[in-house]
Amino acid sequence: MIFDADDTTFREAVLERSAAVPVVVDFWAAWCGPCRQLTPALESAAAAREGRVDLAKVDVDANPLLSQTYRVQGIPAVKAFRDGKIASEFTGAVPPAQVERFFDALVPSEADELAGSDDESSLRRALELDPRQSVAAGKLARLLLARGETDEALAAVEAFPHDFVAAGLAARARLSQNGHGLEDAFAAWDRGDHATALEDLQTAFAAAREGTERDAIRQTMVAIFTELGPDDPLAREHRRRLSAAIS
Repeated sequence: MIFDADDTTFREAVLERSAAVPVVVDFWAAWCGPCRQLTPALESAAAAREGRVDLAKVDVDANPLLSQTYRVQGIPAVKAFRDGKIASEFTGAVPPAQVERFFDALVPSEADELAGSDDESSLRRALELDPRQSVAAGKLARLLLARGETDEALAAVEAFPHDFVAAGLAARARLSQNGHGLEDAFAAWDRGDHATALEDLQTAFAAAREGTERDAIRQTMVAIFTELGPDDPLAREHRRRLSAAIS
């Protein structure tokens, strides 16, 4: 829902409403060029999340008390309210991608919600809605790798080289394609036996020649480290061993 708010309606339309859904408030003015630049991105983001987040527009010239209350010192100023309080904010005409991230932090997009599923059709739909959804791509790749569909698995994740899990899955797909004999390690990873998977990968890394194969094994191990988390003892141990083997 997108609407105008003023001094008389703000409490009910924004503060009280924000107990049910987040309400993003756009403080703007008719003379403000950057405001006009930002408005389409805000309205697009709100429309894409209809029913899950509202967008209120406040004219600062017509509502100086609201501007003073919420310390609006420059416009456009965007403030998100949750449970009657400011949850996040930014100032200035930021790019549309940044606006989307701002809204995503308040309420997951449909693609984000679908990515939380383990159902293949939901994961594919998530990627249709948002090709940048690396979580969905990683989950889909895992399903495809389990079926031996390495080409399609690689295609699902190779667009995410800066995502450690996705990059590791892409490396795993390439290792499988080239027959490096790591099926037992990958099977252990899939069943959650990270200790066996990492031990097998350490052995393979030590035996591998310098170059592409070694780097692919390293990336696969880094993906497992990432899944385990930085404070996991097993990840710390094998990260140390890998670092020693590289140096």
